[in-house]
Amino acid sequence: MTDRMYADTVTWNPFKGCEFNCSYCKPSFQAQAKRQKHNCQDCYYFWPHEHPERLGKIPNAKRIFVCGNGDIAFCSPQYLLCIVDAVRDDSEKHPEREYYFQSKRPYTFWEIAKRLPKAAIILTTLETNRNLGYAESVGHIAPLPTDRYRSFDAIDYPRKMVTVEPIMDFDLHTFAGMLIDLAPEAVWIGYNSRPKQVQLPEPSEAKVVALIDLLLKAGIRVKAKDLRGIVPQSGLDGGTR
Repeated sequence: MTDRMYADTVTWNPFKGCEFNCSYCKPSFQAQAKRQKHNCQDCYYFWPHEHPERLGKIPNAKRIFVCGNGDIAFCSPQYLLCIVDAVRDDSEKHPEREYYFQSKRPYTFWEIAKRLPKAAIILTTLETNRNLGYAESVGHIAPLPTDRYRSFDAIDYPRKMVTVEPIMDFDLHTFAGMLIDLAPEAVWIGYNSRPKQVQLPEPSEAKVVALIDLLLKAGIRVKAKDLRGIVPQSGLDGGTR
């Protein structure tokens, strides 16, 4: 399935579901899951569950988002290793491919970092640097942004990316410093794509442009998601629109 979260990426879901219950996930991933009512009740309710029959069916694509319709934080350690082993085998056969592993609970990567192939990139979501009001706006279960940042920063792994989507209001130099400290290969940035359904505290366009410019000046590649027509003077990579 072509992925709407990252450009030129195909999602592979040997595991699906999540219990973070973030507000902005309800009209997107959780709503999409409702299409599976007649195929899988666990998918329909977005409950964390395994699909082992898919382990040997990795899509033919250059870039693969592993378990993109869920969060591997809720995957059992034993089954997560099965997923990693499937990716390792596929990477040996197709060294040109890249694999995205993403979680809002970055310490999940501690268990698998040493077993991931070189083509694997680990990602986490950082919508803001602000903890105050985060639980009320997004959800009470997901780790707070600064906790997520510290956990991700502590993982000794050479290939990292960060998703700043949906971007929420932030403190410019503090947030830019956090992202730069992580030394990611790229930072994906985008606004809330469903503002009519979910209201979040958003930064001004000028602040977003300033953040992008600081990242670019630090040598960090910035990839655009839904930026509502914003194009910084310094330019950036295209992405989903």
